Amino acid sequence: MYLVGMPVLIAVVKRMPGEAPAKKSITPGQFVLALIMCFALMYCGNLVGTLITTVVGALKGSAVDNALMTYATGSNMIVTFLYMVICAPILEEYIFRKLIVDRTVKYGQGVAVVLSGLMFGLFHGNLNQFAYAFLLGMFLAFLYVKTGELKVTIGLHMCINFMGAVVSVLLLKAIHLEEYQEVIMNGADSQAVMDYMMKYLPGWIGYMIYVLFILAVLVTGIVLFIVYRKKLKLEPGQIAKGRRFKTVIGNPGMICYCIFWIAMIIIQMFPEIVTAITGNL
Repeated sequence: MYLVGMPVLIAVVKRMPGEAPAKKSITPGQFVLALIMCFALMYCGNLVGTLITTVVGALKGSAVDNALMTYATGSNMIVTFLYMVICAPILEEYIFRKLIVDRTVKYGQGVAVVLSGLMFGLFHGNLNQFAYAFLLGMFLAFLYVKTGELKVTIGLHMCINFMGAVVSVLLLKAIHLEEYQEVIMNGADSQAVMDYMMKYLPGWIGYMIYVLFILAVLVTGIVLFIVYRKKLKLEPGQIAKGRRFKTVIGNPGMICYCIFWIAMIIIQMFPEIVTAITGNL
Protein backbone atom coordinates (compact mmCIF):
# COMPACT_ATOMS: atom_id res chain seq x y z
CA MET A 1 0.00 0.00 0.00
CA TYR A 2 2.77 2.44 0.93
CA LEU A 3 4.90 1.49 -2.07
CA VAL A 4 2.17 1.47 -4.74
CA GLY A 5 -1.22 2.70 -3.48
CA MET A 6 -0.05 5.89 -1.77
CA PRO A 7 2.22 7.12 -4.60
CA VAL A 8 -0.65 6.61 -7.07
CA LEU A 9 -3.07 8.46 -4.75
CA ILE A 10 -0.59 11.31 -4.32
CA ALA A 11 -0.08 11.60 -8.09
CA VAL A 12 -3.85 11.76 -8.71
CA VAL A 13 -4.76 14.18 -5.91
CA LYS A 14 -1.86 16.56 -6.58
CA ARG A 15 -3.39 17.36 -9.98
CA MET A 16 -6.40 18.91 -8.26
CA PRO A 17 -6.18 22.61 -7.37
CA GLY A 18 -5.63 23.40 -3.71
CA GLU A 19 -4.70 26.19 -1.34
CA ALA A 20 -2.66 25.71 1.83
CA PRO A 21 -3.86 27.38 5.06
CA ALA A 22 -1.97 30.45 6.25
CA LYS A 23 1.11 29.56 8.29
CA LYS A 24 1.17 30.34 12.00
CA SER A 25 3.93 29.03 14.25
CA ILE A 26 3.24 27.47 17.64
CA THR A 27 5.39 27.47 20.78
CA PRO A 28 6.89 24.33 22.36
CA GLY A 29 4.40 24.71 25.20
CA GLN A 30 1.47 24.75 22.77
CA PHE A 31 2.89 21.65 21.07
CA VAL A 32 2.96 19.81 24.41
CA LEU A 33 -0.63 20.84 25.17
CA ALA A 34 -1.72 19.65 21.72
CA LEU A 35 0.10 16.35 22.30
CA ILE A 36 -1.71 15.81 25.60
CA MET A 37 -5.03 16.49 23.87
CA CYS A 38 -4.06 14.01 21.13
CA PHE A 39 -3.32 11.34 23.72
CA ALA A 40 -6.67 11.98 25.40
CA LEU A 41 -8.50 11.55 22.08
CA MET A 42 -6.50 8.42 21.29
CA TYR A 43 -7.22 6.71 24.60
CA CYS A 44 -10.91 7.70 24.59
CA GLY A 45 -11.30 6.51 21.00
CA ASN A 46 -9.37 3.33 21.73
CA LEU A 47 -11.72 2.59 24.62
CA VAL A 48 -14.75 3.02 22.35
CA GLY A 49 -13.20 0.83 19.65
CA THR A 50 -12.29 -1.86 22.18
CA LEU A 51 -15.80 -1.89 23.64
CA ILE A 52 -17.38 -2.22 20.20
CA THR A 53 -15.06 -5.02 19.07
CA THR A 54 -15.56 -6.80 22.40
CA VAL A 55 -19.32 -6.75 21.88
CA VAL A 56 -18.92 -7.92 18.27
CA GLY A 57 -16.59 -10.69 19.43
CA ALA A 58 -19.08 -11.81 22.08
CA LEU A 59 -21.93 -11.89 19.55
CA LYS A 60 -19.99 -13.92 16.97
CA GLY A 61 -18.37 -16.19 19.52
CA SER A 62 -14.73 -15.34 18.82
CA ALA A 63 -12.47 -12.37 19.50
CA VAL A 64 -11.95 -9.71 16.84
CA ASP A 65 -8.28 -9.57 15.90
CA ASN A 66 -6.47 -6.35 16.80
CA ALA A 67 -4.53 -5.87 13.57
CA LEU A 68 -2.18 -3.18 14.92
CA MET A 69 -1.24 -5.12 18.04
CA THR A 70 -0.79 -8.32 16.05
CA TYR A 71 1.59 -6.54 13.68
CA ALA A 72 3.48 -4.63 16.37
CA THR A 73 4.02 -7.59 18.70
CA GLY A 74 5.00 -9.92 15.87
CA SER A 75 7.47 -7.62 14.12
CA ASN A 76 11.05 -6.64 14.78
CA MET A 77 11.05 -3.46 16.89
CA ILE A 78 13.48 -1.68 14.56
CA VAL A 79 11.18 -2.39 11.60
CA THR A 80 8.17 -1.30 13.67
CA PHE A 81 9.93 1.94 14.63
CA LEU A 82 10.90 2.78 11.05
CA TYR A 83 7.48 1.88 9.66
CA MET A 84 5.13 3.13 12.40
CA VAL A 85 7.08 6.06 13.86
CA ILE A 86 8.93 7.45 10.82
CA CYS A 87 7.37 6.43 7.50
CA ALA A 88 3.65 6.20 8.35
CA PRO A 89 3.31 9.64 10.02
CA ILE A 90 5.13 11.43 7.18
CA LEU A 91 3.15 9.79 4.38
CA GLU A 92 -0.21 9.82 6.16
CA GLU A 93 0.06 13.45 7.25
CA TYR A 94 1.08 14.50 3.76
CA ILE A 95 -1.92 12.73 2.23
CA PHE A 96 -4.70 13.17 4.81
CA ARG A 97 -3.74 16.63 6.02
CA LYS A 98 -1.72 18.37 3.28
CA LEU A 99 -3.36 16.98 0.14
CA ILE A 100 -6.92 16.48 1.42
CA VAL A 101 -7.25 19.61 3.56
CA ASP A 102 -5.61 21.93 1.01
CA ARG A 103 -8.17 20.82 -1.58
CA THR A 104 -11.28 20.89 0.62
CA VAL A 105 -10.74 23.80 3.02
CA LYS A 106 -12.35 26.15 0.47
CA TYR A 107 -15.63 24.36 1.21
CA GLY A 108 -15.26 25.24 4.88
CA GLN A 109 -12.77 24.38 7.60
CA GLY A 110 -15.30 22.08 9.26
CA VAL A 111 -15.82 20.16 6.02
CA ALA A 112 -12.06 19.73 5.56
CA VAL A 113 -11.54 18.62 9.17
CA VAL A 114 -14.35 16.03 9.18
CA LEU A 115 -13.44 14.69 5.73
CA SER A 116 -9.77 14.36 6.69
CA GLY A 117 -10.69 12.54 9.90
CA LEU A 118 -13.17 10.22 8.19
CA MET A 119 -10.80 9.25 5.39
CA PHE A 120 -7.96 8.78 7.88
CA GLY A 121 -10.08 6.61 10.17
CA LEU A 122 -11.42 4.40 7.38
CA PHE A 123 -7.94 4.05 5.88
CA HIS A 124 -6.80 2.03 8.91
CA GLY A 125 -9.15 -0.74 7.78
CA ASN A 126 -10.20 -2.08 11.18
CA LEU A 127 -12.70 -1.11 13.85
CA ASN A 128 -10.14 -1.18 16.68
CA GLN A 129 -8.33 1.78 15.16
CA PHE A 130 -11.19 3.56 13.36
CA ALA A 131 -12.66 5.30 16.42
CA TYR A 132 -9.45 6.88 17.66
CA ALA A 133 -8.00 7.44 14.18
CA PHE A 134 -11.17 9.33 13.22
CA LEU A 135 -10.95 11.58 16.29
CA LEU A 136 -7.20 12.08 15.97
CA GLY A 137 -7.51 12.72 12.25
CA MET A 138 -10.01 15.50 12.85
CA PHE A 139 -7.90 17.12 15.57
CA LEU A 140 -4.72 16.94 13.50
CA ALA A 141 -6.63 18.42 10.55
CA PHE A 142 -7.88 21.20 12.85
CA LEU A 143 -4.31 21.96 13.90
CA TYR A 144 -3.15 21.96 10.28
CA VAL A 145 -5.99 24.30 9.28
CA LYS A 146 -5.06 26.71 12.07
CA THR A 147 -1.26 26.56 11.75
CA GLY A 148 -0.63 25.58 8.12
CA GLU A 149 2.39 23.69 9.46
CA LEU A 150 2.56 20.05 8.38
CA LYS A 151 5.64 19.50 10.54
CA VAL A 152 3.49 20.11 13.63
CA THR A 153 1.03 17.33 12.78
CA ILE A 154 3.84 15.01 11.66
CA GLY A 155 5.62 15.54 14.99
CA LEU A 156 2.44 14.85 16.95
CA HIS A 157 1.68 11.77 14.84
CA MET A 158 5.19 10.42 15.44
CA CYS A 159 4.87 10.87 19.22
CA ILE A 160 1.48 9.14 19.24
CA ASN A 161 2.69 6.18 17.19
CA PHE A 162 5.85 5.89 19.30
CA MET A 163 3.80 5.53 22.48
CA GLY A 164 1.19 3.27 20.92
CA ALA A 165 3.32 0.97 18.78
CA VAL A 166 6.71 0.97 20.51
CA VAL A 167 6.50 1.85 24.21
CA SER A 168 3.27 -0.06 24.88
CA VAL A 169 4.49 -3.14 22.99
CA LEU A 170 7.85 -3.16 24.79
CA LEU A 171 6.04 -2.97 28.13
CA LEU A 172 3.65 -5.80 27.18
CA LYS A 173 6.65 -7.91 26.25
CA ALA A 174 8.36 -6.95 29.52
CA ILE A 175 5.46 -8.32 31.59
CA HIS A 176 5.15 -11.41 29.33
CA LEU A 177 1.45 -10.81 28.76
CA GLU A 178 0.71 -14.18 27.16
CA GLU A 179 2.24 -16.00 30.13
CA TYR A 180 0.20 -13.83 32.48
CA GLN A 181 -2.99 -14.68 30.60
CA GLU A 182 -2.16 -18.38 30.89
CA VAL A 183 -1.67 -18.04 34.64
CA ILE A 184 -5.06 -16.35 35.00
CA MET A 185 -6.88 -18.74 32.63
CA ASN A 186 -5.53 -21.76 34.52
CA GLY A 187 -7.23 -20.52 37.67
CA ALA A 188 -4.06 -19.78 39.62
CA ASP A 189 -4.48 -18.59 43.20
CA SER A 190 -3.44 -15.14 44.39
CA GLN A 191 -0.04 -16.40 45.56
CA ALA A 192 0.77 -17.84 42.13
CA VAL A 193 -0.22 -14.57 40.47
CA MET A 194 1.92 -12.63 42.93
CA ASP A 195 4.89 -14.93 42.31
CA TYR A 196 4.48 -14.38 38.58
CA MET A 197 4.39 -10.60 38.97
CA MET A 198 7.47 -10.63 41.21
CA LYS A 199 9.28 -12.66 38.56
CA TYR A 200 8.85 -9.78 36.09
CA LEU A 201 8.76 -6.96 38.64
CA PRO A 202 10.71 -4.32 36.62
CA GLY A 203 8.34 -4.82 33.70
CA TRP A 204 5.28 -4.50 35.92
CA ILE A 205 6.64 -1.32 37.50
CA GLY A 206 7.13 0.17 34.04
CA TYR A 207 3.66 -0.99 33.00
CA MET A 208 2.00 0.60 36.04
CA ILE A 209 3.85 3.88 35.38
CA TYR A 210 2.52 3.72 31.81
CA VAL A 211 -1.04 3.15 33.08
CA LEU A 212 -0.70 6.14 35.43
CA PHE A 213 0.59 8.19 32.49
CA ILE A 214 -2.47 7.22 30.44
CA LEU A 215 -4.83 8.23 33.24
CA ALA A 216 -2.99 11.52 33.77
CA VAL A 217 -3.00 12.60 30.11
CA LEU A 218 -6.58 11.39 29.69
CA VAL A 219 -7.88 13.57 32.52
CA THR A 220 -5.61 16.50 31.60
CA GLY A 221 -6.57 16.27 27.94
CA ILE A 222 -10.30 16.30 28.72
CA VAL A 223 -9.78 19.34 30.97
CA LEU A 224 -7.85 21.10 28.19
CA PHE A 225 -10.65 20.46 25.70
CA ILE A 226 -13.13 21.97 28.16
CA VAL A 227 -10.90 24.99 28.87
CA TYR A 228 -10.14 25.69 25.19
CA ARG A 229 -13.53 24.68 23.76
CA LYS A 230 -14.29 28.26 22.67
CA LYS A 231 -11.10 28.32 20.58
CA LEU A 232 -12.05 25.18 18.67
CA LYS A 233 -14.00 27.19 16.11
CA LEU A 234 -13.93 26.64 12.36
CA GLU A 235 -14.69 29.09 9.59
CA PRO A 236 -17.46 28.34 7.05
CA GLY A 237 -16.71 27.98 3.36
CA GLN A 238 -18.41 28.21 0.00
CA ILE A 239 -20.98 25.44 0.49
CA ALA A 240 -24.27 26.42 2.07
CA LYS A 241 -25.32 24.62 5.23
CA GLY A 242 -27.43 21.59 4.32
CA ARG A 243 -25.52 20.85 1.10
CA ARG A 244 -22.13 20.09 2.61
CA PHE A 245 -22.65 16.36 3.20
CA LYS A 246 -24.03 15.73 -0.28
CA THR A 247 -21.30 17.76 -1.97
CA VAL A 248 -18.31 16.35 -0.08
CA ILE A 249 -19.38 12.84 0.98
CA GLY A 250 -22.14 12.10 -1.52
CA ASN A 251 -19.96 12.22 -4.62
CA PRO A 252 -18.99 9.03 -6.52
CA GLY A 253 -15.34 9.12 -5.46
CA MET A 254 -16.05 9.36 -1.72
CA ILE A 255 -18.88 6.82 -1.95
CA CYS A 256 -16.48 4.30 -3.53
CA TYR A 257 -13.78 5.12 -0.96
CA CYS A 258 -16.19 4.60 1.95
CA ILE A 259 -17.68 1.39 0.52
CA PHE A 260 -14.22 -0.10 -0.06
CA TRP A 261 -12.88 0.62 3.41
CA ILE A 262 -16.10 -0.31 5.21
CA ALA A 263 -15.92 -3.63 3.35
CA MET A 264 -12.31 -4.04 4.54
CA ILE A 265 -13.38 -3.36 8.13
CA ILE A 266 -16.20 -5.93 7.90
CA ILE A 267 -13.84 -8.51 6.40
CA GLN A 268 -11.33 -7.85 9.18
CA MET A 269 -14.03 -8.35 11.81
CA PHE A 270 -15.59 -11.39 10.14
CA PRO A 271 -12.80 -13.28 8.31
CA GLU A 272 -14.97 -16.40 8.44
CA ILE A 273 -17.19 -14.79 5.78
CA VAL A 274 -14.27 -14.71 3.34
CA THR A 275 -13.34 -18.28 4.28
CA ALA A 276 -16.90 -19.45 3.66
CA ILE A 277 -17.13 -17.67 0.30
CA THR A 278 -13.75 -18.88 -0.98
CA GLY A 279 -14.50 -22.38 0.29
CA ASN A 280 -17.64 -22.56 -1.85
CA LEU A 281 -15.90 -21.45 -5.04
